[in-house]
Amino acid sequence: MSEKLNKQSVQGWLEKRPGWKVKKDTLFKEFTFKSFRDTIVFVNRIASLADESGHRPDMDIRNEMVRLTLTTPEAGGITQKDLDLAQRIDFATSAR
Repeated sequence: MSEKLNKQSVQGWLEKRPGWKVKKDTLFKEFTFKSFRDTIVFVNRIASLADESGHRPDMDIRNEMVRLTLTTPEAGGITQKDLDLAQRIDFATSAR
């Protein structure tokens, strides 16, 4: 099981990752697209990354907006698994 990261570790990571924020014990980011179709393409890309990593974000899909939320419930907060998946999401979506 992954261990919950301390606030300083998460804050240091956030300084290098624009758009990601923390609320309580979750990491989240909102993505906005030009069309609903682009939104669904993005969601499918994230689904592939999540399956590869074995760690899944919560996804809230609203028309042309997707809000991703990452946390590790069994650890009670944000773990390295969350940061790693968020980084992979940023890398995979940087070309959009």
